[in-house]
Amino acid sequence: MTSLTQRNSGLVQRRTEASRNAAADKERSSEDDDYDSRRGDEEEEDKGDSKETRLTLMEEVLLLGLKDREGYTSFWNDCISSGLRGCMLIELALRGRLQLEASGMRRKSLLTRKVLFKSDSPTGDMLLDEALKHIKETQPPETVQSWIELLSGETWNPLKLHYQLRNVRERLAKNLVEKGVLTTEKQNFLLFDMTTHPLTNNTIKQRLVRKVQEAVLEKWVNEPQRMDKRMLALLFLAHSSDVLENAFAPLLDDQYDLAMKRVRLLLDLDPEAEAAKSGTNELLWAVVAAFTK
Repeated sequence: MTSLTQRNSGLVQRRTEASRNAAADKERSSEDDDYDSRRGDEEEEDKGDSKETRLTLMEEVLLLGLKDREGYTSFWNDCISSGLRGCMLIELALRGRLQLEASGMRRKSLLTRKVLFKSDSPTGDMLLDEALKHIKETQPPETVQSWIELLSGETWNPLKLHYQLRNVRERLAKNLVEKGVLTTEKQNFLLFDMTTHPLTNNTIKQRLVRKVQEAVLEKWVNEPQRMDKRMLALLFLAHSSDVLENAFAPLLDDQYDLAMKRVRLLLDLDPEAEAAKSGTNELLWAVVAAFTK
């Protein structure tokens, strides 16, 4: 099991082929207020799209990690599993289904505060509803870090193995197939056959990549509380899932350096201090703390 506390060892190094691809890539063209305003500045851009093309945080992180032609994530990526579970907790919080318990008079830290069930209204997403059901039925409540480990199956307690969400990447990929973003194929890997999901709608992925790039370049704001909460969560969770590099690789050298510098500024923030500011989502910062502390 890879410890969550060991994953802030620095950003991954840029791939060497990024510069060679720069020229070719240059032409790429609820119940809760947070959820209702999830698109932020890109609402105008998405105005012509159907709702089916709107992606959850989990789907966005997986899409950033998938190899376009091969249709699977890197075999060496051991971070994305827990990263996707963190996405689920934040997605449920932004949709008004979960909240963090009050800090109390003794000012409990984010990582010691429990995740509290808030609403059991169906989300329309089977994975989210499954995770929400586990959290609703669990007494006493668990912390954010415990839930990430339980939903990932990273527990030594056999009595808690039933909390594990299975086949998450495959189920998310099927969601993206239904939304017309991916397709399904069978590939032979000598000793076994594997179902893969190559990219079929490049427009949606390019829009996602551009959105991530713009968040730390043209649309960068120095104050995290002024950033769109979904984008802030996406930057943190994409980094924790070791897929953020994929969005930055096509950038030119000076853009890449600036983007990485600004991501490091976010990673250096104190989640406790940020969660105490007005208008923030405390559970979001608790998830960030679980991956960066």
